[in-house]
Amino acid sequence: MSKNLLIELGLEELPAYVVTPSEQQLGERLATFFKDNRLSFEDIKTFSTPRRLAARVTGLADQQTDLTEDFKGPAKKIALDEEGNYTKAAQGFVRGKGLTTDDIEFREVKGVEYLYVTKNEAGKLAEEVLVDIPQVLNQMTFPVNMHWAKNSFEYIRPVHTLTVLLDDKALEMEFLDIQSGRVSRGHRFLGQETEIASATSYEDNLRAQFVIADAKEREDMIVEQIKAIEAAENVQVEIDPDLLNEVLNLVEYPTAFMGAFDAKYLEIPEEVLVTSMKNHQRYFVVRDQDGNLKPNFISVRNGNDQHIENVVKGNEKVLVARLEDGEFFWREDQKLKIEDLVAKLADVTFHEKIGSLAEHMERSGVIAKYLTEKADLSAEESKAVARAAQIYKFDLLTGMVGEFDELQGLMGEKYALLAGEDAAVATAIREHYLPSSADGALPETKVGAVLALSDKLDTLLSFFTVGLIPSGSNDPYALRRATAGIVRILDAFGWEMPLDELINDLYALSFDSLSYDNKADVMSFIRARVDKMMDKAIPKDIRTAVLDSTNYVVSEQLAASSAIFQKSKEAGYKEAVESLSRVFNLAEKAEGKTVDASLFENAPEKALHEAVAALEMNHDMLANVEALFGLAPVITDFFDNTMVMADDEALKANRLAILKTLADKASYVAIFNQLNSK
Repeated sequence: MSKNLLIELGLEELPAYVVTPSEQQLGERLATFFKDNRLSFEDIKTFSTPRRLAARVTGLADQQTDLTEDFKGPAKKIALDEEGNYTKAAQGFVRGKGLTTDDIEFREVKGVEYLYVTKNEAGKLAEEVLVDIPQVLNQMTFPVNMHWAKNSFEYIRPVHTLTVLLDDKALEMEFLDIQSGRVSRGHRFLGQETEIASATSYEDNLRAQFVIADAKEREDMIVEQIKAIEAAENVQVEIDPDLLNEVLNLVEYPTAFMGAFDAKYLEIPEEVLVTSMKNHQRYFVVRDQDGNLKPNFISVRNGNDQHIENVVKGNEKVLVARLEDGEFFWREDQKLKIEDLVAKLADVTFHEKIGSLAEHMERSGVIAKYLTEKADLSAEESKAVARAAQIYKFDLLTGMVGEFDELQGLMGEKYALLAGEDAAVATAIREHYLPSSADGALPETKVGAVLALSDKLDTLLSFFTVGLIPSGSNDPYALRRATAGIVRILDAFGWEMPLDELINDLYALSFDSLSYDNKADVMSFIRARVDKMMDKAIPKDIRTAVLDSTNYVVSEQLAASSAIFQKSKEAGYKEAVESLSRVFNLAEKAEGKTVDASLFENAPEKALHEAVAALEMNHDMLANVEALFGLAPVITDFFDNTMVMADDEALKANRLAILKTLADKASYVAIFNQLNSK
């Protein structure tokens, strides 16, 4: 008979960004726990609020499945001595399995008899297994942990309650000095402690205490309330998914409301208003039906609608203080001159081991000039890149960016336009920060893309030069993101700049402020980012074979990995890979590539030479792979009729030269003997 299990961990308020991943992690760890312990179940539903993580397991078996497991021991000749008695090896083996020699039997495997024992273990009752639930909670990982009181242990936040119910029975266990029971906490201000009657009454028991435990239900409530305000006020509300997720993880009982601010603040750039509302106050932005920003905002209260008017006034007061700052900085910053701000960058540290921001910009400017030529920019675009590289960090010294650092680049663009800079220069100042996240938007202009590449390349090379190299998950200077941006931009703009050539050229540059070092580590780091860009479905052997090729053009590496993966699903893949692998293996023994046709002894030898001579690799990776795989019959015929490692040194060298030529050409796509053909 199946049962329902409820597990709830009550904590102090969790950081909003931790709540959803932790809820998912709890469900995954419980699923693994039940699988490992042979307890079947129908479903696991997870719950979360800022003050709790919970899960309900439905259809949980009341007993483990029985376990029958065979163990293979030593060969019979080792298990028995000359008199036919069990040796110490046999006795020790069965004793280690908790059995006796009476349980031994011998079975023949490929003509050899081996000792076998079969262990039968009756399944335990579910309650006996569930005593280990605290271990599951203890194994959970978080971005940060903390100590509290005088305890030696640590967790994401102090733990207050642990509820574990099997149907309506409370199970006794302990976690971090907390004894389990059936008591849960209601809303911090509107509710109180309550007893959970059973695993299935969880949501209703908490709802009575103003807690909506189901995150999806809370999200739906927020969205429905916002939609109701939209309809009543004839406005549009931007429901940003990330902001919505953050807000629902800040409240346990949501009530949305609309506030207002003075329309005079609409004269401030929209980016400042939106940043103040979304990033600083977690407010949703309100627009009219034409998409114009309105002097309103939507916020979500953690509670009901009682005395909501006081809550509205309080939120309006807080927002106005932020808008006053924005208005002041907008007005004052326009009095500054770009050239004066740029000059002051010499006194701003980029990093204490690397130098100033001015020195960073100088190096980036040299790289930008190099890339301008490589990217074949027009004269007008090249001029814009040069100008942008001279000033692109100036807005870091403005009051607005000092107060709202999320606006760096955005305000640079606006201030540059106000100062009369060319539009392409202003756009590049904004775009050089892109992408701002792993999957973020890329620059749209060539000028912006070149400036972004220049800035990120100097950042990468500078930090590696002074030994500030990311290790494990530690990446305080976001070098992985910067490098991912480099390879994504090269791919998106179709710039066929081989990464090895690009990095070699940059290391050849000379600067007064810094000399680049650690080139091998830089190349390895970039390679890892290209690997991450490849389709996750592509097996590791294909990705590695492509990354080890002689082709370092990002777009072509990505295309090659996809092409080989596509062919791996088709008939003939195994044979083609095996034939090319054999070519690569033997080519390693070659000492040259000069082929003497007068030494050919058979038609297959001549046919392969002619096929290889006609083979040309181009930028179409799928066509290249198809051409190489199309050679499989010719290669097979060659090996079937030709002794490559002939006693005659001249014949051997000639045949190896054919294979070497083919391997060198194929290496443009991948190192084929690294592919798994099984």
